[in-house]
Amino acid sequence: MTGAATFRRWWVALLLLGLAGSGAFLFVRHNPFWLVERGTDLYLWKNHVAHHELMVNGQKIHYLEAAPSQAGPDKPIVLIHGLGARASDWSAIIPALATAGYHVYALDLLGYGHSAQPRDGDFSLSGEEAVTVAFMSALHVQQADVAGWSMGGWIAMKLALDHPDQVRRLLLFDSAGLYMAVHFPLSLFNPSTPAELDALIDIIEPEHHIIHIPNFAVKGLLHDKQRTAWIVNASLASMLDGHEILDFRAHNLQMPVLLVWGTEDKLTPLSTAAHLHELVPQSVLVELAGCGHLAAAECAHQAIPATINFLNAEPPPPPSILQIPQLKAGVGERRTGMVSFLVGSWGLSPSAQRSNEKVP
Repeated sequence: MTGAATFRRWWVALLLLGLAGSGAFLFVRHNPFWLVERGTDLYLWKNHVAHHELMVNGQKIHYLEAAPSQAGPDKPIVLIHGLGARASDWSAIIPALATAGYHVYALDLLGYGHSAQPRDGDFSLSGEEAVTVAFMSALHVQQADVAGWSMGGWIAMKLALDHPDQVRRLLLFDSAGLYMAVHFPLSLFNPSTPAELDALIDIIEPEHHIIHIPNFAVKGLLHDKQRTAWIVNASLASMLDGHEILDFRAHNLQMPVLLVWGTEDKLTPLSTAAHLHELVPQSVLVELAGCGHLAAAECAHQAIPATINFLNAEPPPPPSILQIPQLKAGVGERRTGMVSFLVGSWGLSPSAQRSNEKVP
């Protein structure tokens, strides 16, 4: 082979390598958290958490499933994510629940994650409650522990009130559902600029931010979220119309109830948890020091022991308020939780513009 031929081969190889590298960079630039999602999938796979799909009311519903690590009576628990989120937001908690002997099912609600996004779908609170009930029926789960986070907590409470025989114990993580005032423009939850994204992160993060999104990733992140804003807005509309608030129904919850809350939650503040604890006198309130609205992800090490103790306790634990101190270790876990949340969710996405606007 002549030197010229060898040079041409090396030149073509380097050109192809450069094109591949440029393509990869452009892909990551426009899909900035693709690698994070793949890392989450790897983490779930290593912890024996499987992806599944099934048809529910004629629509594809994706869910994560983790079976108990040891043989024993089936103890199902259903996890319901928040507005704009997805099942994988529970990744930090799912393996621990399975290790403790629980059969975990975490669904992507209709319109979210990898579930169907029908243009004529019902993404309201009642619609998603109906999806969850039908999901349990399709899996032949007659009764389960049910946990909900943020809007998912609202859906879980509705399910427990409307179908009390199907809920053994109810777990609410930084839950929405009660009437409250928001002292910032609701338009922040549908950010279209880097400044609005920063303001949103400031609301969902505690005072000491755990992560900062690199500049190159912001444009792709905003673009990705704009694609599904119509679904988030449809869900939000049912939250804002006032018909679904639970202040006058929550006292009818009769099953054991656990409230897990970040003390620095600025979206559904600790005062909401205190009010809910008063309305549900048999409830146990767990306050996670130093944690924000993403406590179930960023503060999983603080939340898991109290959660499992509540699930296992026989008889159910008496009413109480527990204060869990902030853990200095686990910054990596908190960072992973924040990134996972941003990949899957905003928390809310509004149409209102005024600060001090009343929302349920």
